[in-house]
Amino acid sequence: MGFSGQNVSCLYHFNMSYFPWLTILVVFPIFAGSLVFLFPYKGNKTYRWYTICISLLELFLMTYVFRYHFQFDDPLIQLIEDYKWIDVFDFHWRLGIDGVSIGPILLTGFITTLATLAAWPVTQNSRLFYFLMLAMYSGQIGLFSSRDLLLFFLMWEFELIPVYLLLSLWGGKKRLYSATKFILYTAGSSIFFLIGVLGIGLYGSNDPTLDLGRLINQSYPVTLEILFYLGFLIAYAIKLPIIPLHTWLPDTHGEAHYSTCMLLAGILLKMGAYGLIRINMELLPHAHYIFSPWLVILGTIQIIYAASTSFGQRNLKKRIAYSSVSHMGFLIIGIGSITNMGLNGAILQMLSHGFIGATLFFLAGTSCDRMRLVYLEEMGGISILIPKIFTMFSSFSMASLALPGMSGFVAELIVFFGLITSQKYLLMAKMIITFLMAIGMILTPIYLLSMLRQIFYGYRFFSVQNSKFFDSGPRELFLSICILLPIIGIGIYPDFILSLSVEKVQAILSNYYQK
Repeated sequence: MGFSGQNVSCLYHFNMSYFPWLTILVVFPIFAGSLVFLFPYKGNKTYRWYTICISLLELFLMTYVFRYHFQFDDPLIQLIEDYKWIDVFDFHWRLGIDGVSIGPILLTGFITTLATLAAWPVTQNSRLFYFLMLAMYSGQIGLFSSRDLLLFFLMWEFELIPVYLLLSLWGGKKRLYSATKFILYTAGSSIFFLIGVLGIGLYGSNDPTLDLGRLINQSYPVTLEILFYLGFLIAYAIKLPIIPLHTWLPDTHGEAHYSTCMLLAGILLKMGAYGLIRINMELLPHAHYIFSPWLVILGTIQIIYAASTSFGQRNLKKRIAYSSVSHMGFLIIGIGSITNMGLNGAILQMLSHGFIGATLFFLAGTSCDRMRLVYLEEMGGISILIPKIFTMFSSFSMASLALPGMSGFVAELIVFFGLITSQKYLLMAKMIITFLMAIGMILTPIYLLSMLRQIFYGYRFFSVQNSKFFDSGPRELFLSICILLPIIGIGIYPDFILSLSVEKVQAILSNYYQK
């Protein structure tokens, strides 16, 4: 069992279109969002509808580009655009879509569009709020489609600005503390990211390159490759997050507006996982082979630790935040398994958790806004008052605890099989890890069902109800159903998603094993 020395550059065929579709997908949201500042003030409703229309138009444009310009029958053939940007440094605006990135990009379009709809109640400085959401939209699409390492880093950093402002201006009482903690964690880790980018780009030749397609064939001394790997891993460990670098996440989710939480849980966390696959796995296979057992161990610890910690959280949104940390453990294990099944399961878990986590934060936020409460022990009995929200909250909680027939079950099951079938680990080690993962899966329904009991059952809050308390409206119900449908669709027919990534995953893993 070793590494293949075969040249895989043949997997990166150029499918240049005369029309710069990918560039438009990246630039359009922030450009259209900046126009909102030119509008005369005619009330918040104008900005809301404009932002929703821009998000929808971007999603439709994205669907059109993938439908008519992407080779679904051969996901290894990319849709690529390459334009020289800065001659002095040979820096290119290089974008590309393949089987690994198409899922996160579509997830970004879908969740961001619904998050703009969820932000309808925002009235304070709404013009800036909606611009920042569209700026995040551009940055996330840009990161998932970057095929240049420095461009990847720039998009990674670009996300920090709108997230920081959304946290610090539209958050709870401790919003400044949470925003500062977020920026210190993520900006500090970016130093290691930048060192890794420059080191890989400048290493070993008179012709430095940052083209991901060419860097796949680059080899490094093992010690240097390990250093590069660690530098990138620190940045990803904070974004994912991986314990013990996760402490910014509960504070951030606890204070952020629920529409911002949708973007954080649905998309931002997936940037770390995507980078771990796109850069660490694909460019640094020797180091990933060495570190993969530690990733599996960390992922297992994370599942149990975060699930146990979630059960002890009094704040509703912090309980869901620790739930997200726990579910990211399955993703880490899938990446560390170094198997086709495990990596495909990790990619499916990215999408599944993006749908489920975003909606749980939306429902938690709307419930807290109605009750004017955030602590679980003060709630109780509101299922009588808001039966529609109760039904949706229960449905998405079932999806989160991996109920069969929903996407969470399929994703976690595939990760299980990926670990069990891995040739890298001894049978005893796989049995121990699988047993511990099962314990984590048992803890998940405990804290989720306990959360449902504390919010919806009993009589505590019901006894102090007031006449202004109302159930879910058409907007909230529409948003929840829009996300519930793909969760059930993936749970019933996951092959629709897996067929996009399976060929690309096989190409990535060809660097690890001789065929």
